[in-house]
Amino acid sequence: MSEYLILGIILVIVLWFFNREWIKNRFFPDKQKNYTIDDQFNSDKREREKEIDKLLSKMGKNGINDLSPKDRKRLDELSKM
Repeated sequence: MSEYLILGIILVIVLWFFNREWIKNRFFPDKQKNYTIDDQFNSDKREREKEIDKLLSKMGKNGINDLSPKDRKRLDELSKM
């Protein structure tokens, strides 16, 4: 019984050793890096647009009345940028 346990532990260690880069990238991916000022600007713009779209879809049929005061304030801030 203990032979199988030791063999299993060795097998896990060997598999981990040869696949550690894949495991690292799979569970802890690197954040996207912006290489230029333009890349940073475009990334920020995309994030703002996503947030605006989320707030607009939240509005639904009743318009601005569906938004909480906090959401209204955030929508105003984002629309002025």
